[in-house]
Amino acid sequence: MFASTKPVIAAINGPAVGVGATMTLPMDIRLAADDARMGFVFARRGIVPEACSSWFLPRVVGISRAMEWVATGRVFTAQEGLEAGLLRSLHPAGELLDAANDLASEIVDNTAPVSVALARRMMWTMLGAEHPMLAHRADSRGMFFRGQSADAVEGVTSFLEKRPAHFSDRVSDGLPDILPGWSEPPFE
Repeated sequence: MFASTKPVIAAINGPAVGVGATMTLPMDIRLAADDARMGFVFARRGIVPEACSSWFLPRVVGISRAMEWVATGRVFTAQEGLEAGLLRSLHPAGELLDAANDLASEIVDNTAPVSVALARRMMWTMLGAEHPMLAHRADSRGMFFRGQSADAVEGVTSFLEKRPAHFSDRVSDGLPDILPGWSEPPFE
């Protein structure tokens, strides 16, 4: 999921405990049913969190809340998840998938896919950057490459003509290298 070029939206409709919770952490946006419950219960089972949750959870909710949830292993309400920033919004169970689909449609209908894919890569990768200058360089390279694209021309033109944009650039044609020299660490 981390390497996905598409935004990933979670619709949590019921209990999300253990891997049910950790698998949502690399997702970009999480919505839940108002009666959903979540828990990082690993310590109560004599094990530790998995699925890169030691990297993702503190970045999503902060170290203090992450440690509280992991150390206690308690199951908590969707409302608590919302207040901690783990969840974007709560919905009645019967309306949850419609809300998630509406959000996905907003992205698909109004944005340039290559810009979204590149921004997603920038956001997640820069969470681990050791200095803001690395983000400045990546942002500047991204702006340079996207600023020369057919999508940028279409975006400005559609704005001036007060009409919806029709973006033609495709993620499958490749993303510009905005992080020269960066490579994903190998799994060993």
